[in-house]
Amino acid sequence: MQREPSKKYRRFDPVQLPDRQWPGRTLTRAPIWCSVDLRDGNQALAVPMNVSQKLELFQTLVKIGFKEIEVGFPSASNTEFTFNRRLIEENRAPEDVWLQCLVQAREDLIERTVESLIGAKKAIIHLYNSTSPAQRRAVFEKSPKEIIEVAVRGATWIKERLPRLKGTQVMLQYSPESFSGTEVEFAKEISEAVIDVWQPTPEQKMILNLPDTVEVAMPNVYADQIEWMSRNIKKRDSVIISLHTHNDRYTGVAATELGLLAGAERVEGTLFGNGERTGNLDIVTVALNLYMHGIDPKLDFSNLNSIIEVYERCTGMTVPPRQPYAGELVFTAFSGSHQDAIRKGLNEWKQTRRTGNSHWDVPYLTIDPADIGREYREVIRVNSQSGKGGVAYLLENEFGIQIPKEMQREFGPVANDAVDKLGREVSGAELKAMFWKEYVERLKPWRLLSFATETGW
Repeated sequence: MQREPSKKYRRFDPVQLPDRQWPGRTLTRAPIWCSVDLRDGNQALAVPMNVSQKLELFQTLVKIGFKEIEVGFPSASNTEFTFNRRLIEENRAPEDVWLQCLVQAREDLIERTVESLIGAKKAIIHLYNSTSPAQRRAVFEKSPKEIIEVAVRGATWIKERLPRLKGTQVMLQYSPESFSGTEVEFAKEISEAVIDVWQPTPEQKMILNLPDTVEVAMPNVYADQIEWMSRNIKKRDSVIISLHTHNDRYTGVAATELGLLAGAERVEGTLFGNGERTGNLDIVTVALNLYMHGIDPKLDFSNLNSIIEVYERCTGMTVPPRQPYAGELVFTAFSGSHQDAIRKGLNEWKQTRRTGNSHWDVPYLTIDPADIGREYREVIRVNSQSGKGGVAYLLENEFGIQIPKEMQREFGPVANDAVDKLGREVSGAELKAMFWKEYVERLKPWRLLSFATETGW
């Protein structure tokens, strides 16, 4: 690392927006969701999905409730093109689902993309070209005026071909790629040049997607950029502002939530954040963040485990154990104090929910695991860090053994010492065996002759 990083790197200049409004706003409804798993997610895989895998994942996305799905880059390969044609010709896309296709501002690629969409019920043609100073300078070696000409030509080629999609409801989308690294004034200029070509109306809007293609600043800066564009772009009532964040600074979720506060209405992302480099936005996290605040996300993750199974089978990726909401360990407490608090909170919830007046407020659990297909038995595990509360919870919930508080104080340290010697997590059966050895099978100084229970175990 550099001893003086300022000699090599520089801070991103913030947007001048002293009267910003987004910090005082609150999210009250879900955005329009667009899954880009089959495009952005797919291109980030070491081994891209084949047609069968893409079909299975597409069907899962539909079942979850996505109404907009970027199905691919049909001009990029025969696999992508064939996938589009199968979706359309085999009527695999429900009538209310938009098939979105990505395409660069090149005439041959646009021609192939339009060809792939013939016969679709609903289609979004997503045009993009890069706009940041680094892209203009190093990649394209073009002036800002020349970059605008690229976008305008692409928009014109698409508009000229729309009559070929007769019978298809078409929505147009434009992305100034690397928007977050682009001067907002230039992003506005190039976006308005495309708006002038497509002429959207309040009745037939276009999507203006403003991607955080590479995170170059804190999420509040992205929010300022979104609010600035939302307040200054012309024909605002004819434009749907869309977000597409990445995770280079590990703040993709924060950037999206702040971008929604700043005026965006639509979000693109992937399941569990699969994408280039550090990944795309994790839609599951943002949706369930809304859910935990009492907002219907309009997506169904009630059987999250089955979604994970499909995702991992189709992509070859795995969901990390600490992934928000979805990870194997997110509803598991190892700390004894956490275990005790969760146990007491769950008991309180069971008692108060009968009245119908209680809201979820269980320590350490932001949502009820059952709402996404998880089980309470996953909440508590016992290892050498566990306390008496976790031990009592596991025995009660797996075997119906209710330990009095005085016995909890006695047996907790006994179990802890035994687990510590093992040096690993123990199962409920092992914990029960420890309890049996301590109280049932003991021969001295006291011996248990008999006992009776209400449950009869």
